[in-house]
Amino acid sequence: MKIKEAADKLKISARAIRFYEEKGLISPSKRDNTYRDFSEKEIWRLQTIISLREAGMPVEDIRKALLEMEGQDHEELQYYLELQRSVLFGKWVELKHVIDTTDYMIDMVKKQKALPIDDIYALAESSRRLREHRSSWQDKWNFDMRAGIHDEYVSKETSEYKDYEAALGLTVQWLAPISGEKGLDIGTGTGNLAGRLMALGAAMAGVDQSKEMLKQCRLKFPALETKLGNFLALPYMDGRFDFAVSTFAFHHLSENQKMLAIEEMRRVLKPHGRICITDLMLADEEAAAVYANGAGTDEQYGSLTGLLTLFENMGYITKHQRINELLHIVYAVPIR
Repeated sequence: MKIKEAADKLKISARAIRFYEEKGLISPSKRDNTYRDFSEKEIWRLQTIISLREAGMPVEDIRKALLEMEGQDHEELQYYLELQRSVLFGKWVELKHVIDTTDYMIDMVKKQKALPIDDIYALAESSRRLREHRSSWQDKWNFDMRAGIHDEYVSKETSEYKDYEAALGLTVQWLAPISGEKGLDIGTGTGNLAGRLMALGAAMAGVDQSKEMLKQCRLKFPALETKLGNFLALPYMDGRFDFAVSTFAFHHLSENQKMLAIEEMRRVLKPHGRICITDLMLADEEAAAVYANGAGTDEQYGSLTGLLTLFENMGYITKHQRINELLHIVYAVPIR
């Protein structure tokens, strides 16, 4: 099949096909060193490239994905596709915020017959800050490297994982899922909490930013749905879950990112969906400030009172319990 025939069949331009050839994504044979001849395999590759480009995947990632397809490394291929899905969801969350802001401005014009310049500036600043907070999160802890020894490490219950088993047990007890309820475990790691909730009949999904953690998770719990993602752009559509939970992960966020994370949890929850956070935090803002000044650590231990206030301002009632000097559990249910 010649290049024009291939272009007509795939409904793309011959120029696009030449571009993919220049990038090394396809290698059609050439007759007389001039005419390109496209085999069925090259047509399949072009169809795959076009589909991945339509999904927004960069050329370099497409190159890697094609190599994994041909090498039959389905796990790595799944990672590249999930990574692309995670990126797209991040963009979707940003776009959704822009749409919500625009709707708010339209509503203001309808009601006030005007849109004051100060309000426009405030909305623009708010959007800019949210975008910066979402884009500034980084994995400083290299969880991919820790995945293989994670379960052994937490079983020792030292340092940040003190009272780990008791904390997971109390979290399950407070959530008390009804069989068939859909739950989301954010920062699921190797799935230890999600596995316990599944044993009670909950239909669980786990989200984590570490592909190696998710790999371990799938080995342990094949029935658990897992997706690559993070607190600030949960890879699910609105109103999907009955509850959201996170253990030993929330403190990796800054204070502003924690607010965004709760908003994201609320977005993917059903109208009366509940939230449970079991994590390391200080008793109040003063203790958190003292700890931050003298700890010499990258950890973002916020305050219990700050989190409770945040939930209250967002229309939740809460209950909480201290497990040890740093570890607390907070359970929140919306009242509006």
